[in-house]
This record gives sequence, structure tokens and C-alpha cells, in this order.
Amino acid sequence: MIAVIPVRGGILPIGAEEAIAEASGRTLLIGEQVSLAARSITVDVESLELAEVGPFRPAAWSNALAGHLTDAIVVFPGSPDGRDLAPRLAAAMGRPHLAGALRVTESSVTVPRFASRVLLDSPLAGSVVVTLQAGLASAARPMEPGTHAPVEVALALSDTPDPVVLEVEPADPETLDLREAKRLFAGGAGLDGPGRFVTLGDVAGAVGASMGATRVITDRDWVPFRRQIGTTGVTVAPDLYVAFGISGAVQHTAGLGAPEHIISVNHDRSCPMMAMANLAVVADANAVLDELHHLLGGDASA
Repeated sequence: MIAVIPVRGGILPIGAEEAIAEASGRTLLIGEQVSLAARSITVDVESLELAEVGPFRPAAWSNALAGHLTDAIVVFPGSPDGRDLAPRLAAAMGRPHLAGALRVTESSVTVPRFASRVLLDSPLAGSVVVTLQAGLASAARPMEPGTHAPVEVALALSDTPDPVVLEVEPADPETLDLREAKRLFAGGAGLDGPGRFVTLGDVAGAVGASMGATRVITDRDWVPFRRQIGTTGVTVAPDLYVAFGISGAVQHTAGLGAPEHIISVNHDRSCPMMAMANLAVVADANAVLDELHHLLGGDASA
């Protein structure tokens, strides 16, 4: 098994380290400034190959990788580039492609089906290309510096036509997949109506964050299911997580990953989310949200 990680500008994509851990540390970085990206890996690696091939060219990369990889199980992170490359490589190699996996072993792949209501274990009879959902918690060990020297790999890119990129626009926090969001403002049962989530979205957008919610809120149809954070929703991996009126049930917190900074606003000072927080604000989440909205130029009465 090998993790193939597409790299842009020397930056590892979301889900890269989970894919590396799932592949037991056998890794190939492909793209631009891959040596720089390799230095940012913080999980243990068994082997590390570096393919410096320049800017993202999915068609050319897929053909080059097809000629380099043998019959191993290939694991891509569930990043945008990973989701683009995986089916192309599967087609180029004549292999099955399993998307959105939660777990990969040498003998089976676990994938959610029927709107994530069922987990299906697909036995593997041979090689396969898999995309692993980003934001999954992993039991990877910290990498010991200098234990595995990277090996440079020469991949010859063909003249395969690729889409021409005219412009790369910044991500819109309002529509960004929550798994890719680095800043998240989320609301729970402590917010007293659907209008509060309109306000929450405005406040989040004003600081470049995305809006999420707990299961009780999506069950009430106050926000769409795709905004639900937790084990029965989306598993996320933000750097900053701000929770408004969220108690911190395990089904929710298990889907948070390990945010570097957590801020919790809740009137219950003893709830689990307050205990997890780097900054715990004991206050009415509705009033705090209205005040933030007002300070950012909104109408506190909204």
C-alpha cells in the first residue's frame, strides 16, 4: 500500500497525513516543491519518494504515475486534487476506484453508503485506488527527524492534453466543503432559532470562516445536512473552532479532529465543550453572537 500525495507550492493538502498513516508510512509526494512539503510531514514514514513534476496536471500526472506504480493499493487524500487524480489513475491503470473511504487495509476498504447510514466493508481481491476522507483521526506516531531519507523519483510527463487553468479564485467560506475549512464557527442547541444561523453565517464569513452546526440543528432543518459536524455528519480538521451554544456531546466532538484553537461560548461552564476550549466564555451564546454581528457591521436585531 502507498499514499500518493499531490502537492501545490510546497504545501501538503488536507488529509495528507491521514493517508500517509493509513498506508503505514509508505509515501510518494508528487507536484511542485515536494522537498519543502516533505519537511512539513509530522507523522511517521516508512519510505518517502519525491517526484518534482511542476504545477498540477492531472491527466499527465495520472499517466506518469500509472507507469511508475505497480500493483500496490494506492491511497489518495480526500483533498480536491486527490479526488481529481484518483479516478484518473484508476482508469489509466484499469483498477477499481473506491471514493470516500473511512478505512483501508490490505484486505478490505470501508466506505459509507446510502447517505452515510451504512458502512460497507469491500473485500479486496487485488489492487485498487482509494480516496480517504479528510479529517479522520489517525493513530500515527510522530516522525523522528532524519530516520528515512527521501528518494527522488524521475517521472516523465507526456504531452497528454490537460485543462487550461485561466484563474484560481480564493475559496468561498460560504460554500467551502467543511472538511477543507481551516476556520469554523458552529452553532448548537443553545442558539434559539433558525435566524441565528443566518447571523452566524454572516459573522463567520466576515472573518473568513465557514459555518457549521450540530446534529440537533440539522434535524430541525435549520441548516442543511452538509453543514453538520460530527460522526454522523462531516469530519473536520480546522485550525480554529468557535462553538456557540454547543454542549460538546461525544458524537460531535469526535468529528472535530484536533483544532489548534477552540473557543466555546456557553452559559453552562461545566459542559464538555467548555472543558475542551482554550478560551471558554461563560455567557449567553445568542447575546454574544448578536454583539459580534453588530461589531462587524450587521444588524443585531437580525
